[in-house]
Amino acid sequence: MKTLRPIQAQKSVEAHHILSSYAFVYIAGEVRSGKTATSMDVADLYGAKNVLFLTKKKAISSIIEDYHDFGYDEKYSLTVINDESMHKLEDTRQYDLIIHDEHHRFGAFPKPGKYTKMYRDLFFYKPQIFLSGTPSPETSSQMYHQLWVTNMSPWKSYTSFYKWANFYVDKKQKRIGTHIINDYSKGDTKKIMADLKRYMVTMTQAESGFRSKVEEEFLYVDMQPMTYKLCDQLMKDLVIEGKEEYILADTPAKLQQKLHQMYSGTIKFESGNRKVLDYSKVDFILNRFKGRKIALFYKFIAEYQALKDRLGDKLTDDIEEFNDTDKWIALQVVSGREGVNLSKADYLVMYNIDFSATSYWQARDRMTVKGREENKVYWIFSKDGIEDKVHKAVSRKKSYTSRIFKKDFNLK
Repeated sequence: MKTLRPIQAQKSVEAHHILSSYAFVYIAGEVRSGKTATSMDVADLYGAKNVLFLTKKKAISSIIEDYHDFGYDEKYSLTVINDESMHKLEDTRQYDLIIHDEHHRFGAFPKPGKYTKMYRDLFFYKPQIFLSGTPSPETSSQMYHQLWVTNMSPWKSYTSFYKWANFYVDKKQKRIGTHIINDYSKGDTKKIMADLKRYMVTMTQAESGFRSKVEEEFLYVDMQPMTYKLCDQLMKDLVIEGKEEYILADTPAKLQQKLHQMYSGTIKFESGNRKVLDYSKVDFILNRFKGRKIALFYKFIAEYQALKDRLGDKLTDDIEEFNDTDKWIALQVVSGREGVNLSKADYLVMYNIDFSATSYWQARDRMTVKGREENKVYWIFSKDGIEDKVHKAVSRKKSYTSRIFKKDFNLK
């Protein structure tokens, strides 16, 4: 049976004290720092008998494995589901503690997301443990709705984000097309975190005994001449008409999205149909990493199809199958960036890059485990494409917005 490391046991005691005092605790733990098992131990110290653990779908199996491996199955009952399955819960009264993984997903503002509202309706008065490696990946303004889901929030007197923002955000105005809107992204981090300090426990990889580092390498692929021709045409005309389908980029946001697809060899037409235009990236990956066990992240659905077209049954999207065979795995970056352990891979290979800074920082750490000193991540960029510009933004913890895109490509 597995046992907690000393630092995990220490953090568990700290978190239990906070949970007992305030009815919720926020465990902010870096990737692979052991926050999942720590939260289970907190549940044991708290005396919980029936615990509900909400996470991402792909992380469910590893959480259940930890539950059994650490022996908590002899202490209390655990139900593990994903956020999208909350509506299926028949009776939430049975749960005496809620653990919510990747809690930063509730950070949308100025209005809460669908699942944030559903979660609040179900568990507002329940004791809760929040888990995240990146509580506020882009701005501390993301913290309001993460605390809005508990009746013990230090900000419960501010009944809406807008009222809270009057005191905690340096509000600006910005132009989106012909409209002027309020920009709430400049949260007062020092003031916000001062309010939250008493509720938070931090866990780092260094504290947990990790000495690994992530080494990134950028590989550039010459795409087919037709790919560059189509991208240039779309930049110029904002539309490409074919015999049966057409590509429309009548706004900067749509142009940004279409170029992002096309420079990596795929497209989603206005009809909703998808097509692989260029297999250059896939062929490059097959040649460069032949004989190695790799984990791939892709951005667009058609990119998985391109990989599948070339790899066939040698490619899987199932973690257990990847761990038990010599197959490669390909995961969509948003669904695979959190709660998934890809340590069996020799390398992490990024077919494309997401516009989100959160995706960048979480996905690149998926191979990190104790005892592994180096993690090699390869980024596959199209030569003279859009990916370099995206990386420049997200590596500085800024999402690649339409405003940055327009500046990069000298668009009005």
